[in-house]
Amino acid sequence: MNKQVLLEVNQLKKHFHLGKDSTLKAVDGISFQIHKGETFGIVGESGCGKSTAGRTIIGLYDSTDGDVIFNGKNVHSMNDKERFDFHKNMQMIFQDPYASLNPRSTVSEIIAEPMEVHGLYPNKQERQERIYQLLEDVGLNRDHANRYPHEFSGGQRQRIGIARALALDPEFIIADEPISALDVSVQAQVVNLLKRLQQEKGLTYLFIAHDLSMVKQISTRIAVMYLGHIVELTSSSELYKKPLHPYTQALLSAIPIPDPDVEDKRERILLKGEIPSPIDPPSGCVFRTRCQYAMEACAQIKPEWQEAEEGHFVACHLYNKKITGDNDHSQVAVAK
Repeated sequence: MNKQVLLEVNQLKKHFHLGKDSTLKAVDGISFQIHKGETFGIVGESGCGKSTAGRTIIGLYDSTDGDVIFNGKNVHSMNDKERFDFHKNMQMIFQDPYASLNPRSTVSEIIAEPMEVHGLYPNKQERQERIYQLLEDVGLNRDHANRYPHEFSGGQRQRIGIARALALDPEFIIADEPISALDVSVQAQVVNLLKRLQQEKGLTYLFIAHDLSMVKQISTRIAVMYLGHIVELTSSSELYKKPLHPYTQALLSAIPIPDPDVEDKRERILLKGEIPSPIDPPSGCVFRTRCQYAMEACAQIKPEWQEAEEGHFVACHLYNKKITGDNDHSQVAVAK
């Protein structure tokens, strides 16, 4: 039985024109599908374009090129009524739980705002009961409704942001690094809350983060981004068991293992050089300037997006027999 595709992104690009001859290619042609009920993770270093991708998908940024298909409809060709309904069904949780909340509004007013915009719960008593219910859903209580954001901890503020995202009963939520600004002790609590809400409400998530270890705890599938491109995509378990792209291998090698004996024996993959500028990205493979396996072809030819194994996609010349020939470089890469 095929899973229902809720969101489809085709060759999405977001370029920022900085001047007459200067263009920053934040997102440069990414494609993926998200099935209803799953959590699709996007990971990568700061500046790789993952947050820009999320903001472009939801419409906070206008796309430069490509398509976003939600529930079978192209977001870019929607009329005003369709776009209004689209924003009701897709909501966002932001990275900074303080900056995203109006400090002059009470918690009740913050959660009620999207309801007012979309004309939901016109009866004030019903609306207030809905607000109380949302607060309880995220682990707060009705006594918190009349307080202001500065009266809460970072974890509590993020719970308020989650309650606001749930106010319109959306199908799809983009969580843009929702735990990166929180204490480590609170991060797991917020992730567990998101997982519980997903089960109770049938939500679908796009979960954006740079912490691979935390993404593994919540994601069904994971896409790895580098300099505006997706370089690898597979299930969460497969990515950690058998990473194919040299960049993914380096990211995973940086995650500490809570076993001193294993950690001491493990080889850390150190990437050389700095991340290139998205204003002037390298030719061919954008990762080649930092890759220990870089070949001559990497500078000349852009890697093909291919299914190296069932359900495991990668953009790397190491897995292209036309380029590697008889030399099976892929086995060397996987061994690392």
